[in-house]
Amino acid sequence: MKEHNLIKGVFLVAIGASSFGMLASFVKLAYSHGYTTAEVTLSQVLLGLIGMFIINLIRKKQPSESIASKRDIRNLILAGTSMGFTSVLYYMAVSYIDASIAVVLLMQSVWIGVVIESLVTKQFPSLLKIVAVVIILLGTVLATNVLASEINLDFRGVIFGFLASCSFAMTMFSSNIVANHLPAPKRSLFMLCGATAVVLIFCFITQIGPNNSEIMLSFYQQFTDNTSGIRNFDWSIFYTWGLLLSLFGTILPPIFLNMGFPHTGVGLGSIVASIELPVSVTVAFMVLNEQVFLIQWLGILLILSAIFLMNSQLIFKKKQAIS
Repeated sequence: MKEHNLIKGVFLVAIGASSFGMLASFVKLAYSHGYTTAEVTLSQVLLGLIGMFIINLIRKKQPSESIASKRDIRNLILAGTSMGFTSVLYYMAVSYIDASIAVVLLMQSVWIGVVIESLVTKQFPSLLKIVAVVIILLGTVLATNVLASEINLDFRGVIFGFLASCSFAMTMFSSNIVANHLPAPKRSLFMLCGATAVVLIFCFITQIGPNNSEIMLSFYQQFTDNTSGIRNFDWSIFYTWGLLLSLFGTILPPIFLNMGFPHTGVGLGSIVASIELPVSVTVAFMVLNEQVFLIQWLGILLILSAIFLMNSQLIFKKKQAIS
């Protein structure tokens, strides 16, 4: 029975991670149709928030289910702000660099999470984790193909991608410690409220209300080459690409991941979730015709191997528990 649940958990986590891995290519396609980062992110989080609210309304509540306190709600909303920053920063990165490169930068959250954990616990990471971090950095150099003479990485995309990975690491860290006694759909709903607040502020600054935010707008225009003015918000994104973005970005991933992780555990689940990286690169190759060199696949293989190495001890313990 335990082995059956483990297989079920692996399958669910793989679906959740794969759906999130497709997101960068969908964002690129939305950009190609003239939509902006503000429109893409706002449609995703708002439609995702509505979808998660409906899921909470129709789901069957358990008799022993805990009630969210004011402190729980506040902490979850604050934790959810990192989700909003991740979406904004990641999508801005995708607007400057290939989707396959952006997801490699996002996966730096693995070693950044190790650093955050060490700072919070005040414990130096194990030798195994240090070796894994070195392998990840080496894999990143290969996967981004920065050593190639013909490659021209836009520094803005690299900066936004790295900042997105920092924010994503905070999201994963807070998700494991904030209000764990509440059911996953309820936690996801409150975290999406925080994410929506961040995205709304970003939209107001860059597109909806620029006249009231001249300093921030000026910085945004200089950093993004958007000096020709900000057009009106295109609400058609909500019934075109927004539906697809919210489904694969804010509805399916948290549902499947939260269903699967209890069966796989954090260690094995993290390794299975890393399927997001090859899925994203493969979709970018097939849908966007992005060129992916052999050396980049080698780098991706190194990153996946490092993630496996970081969690090898947890996998061994999981197998012992099953047997």
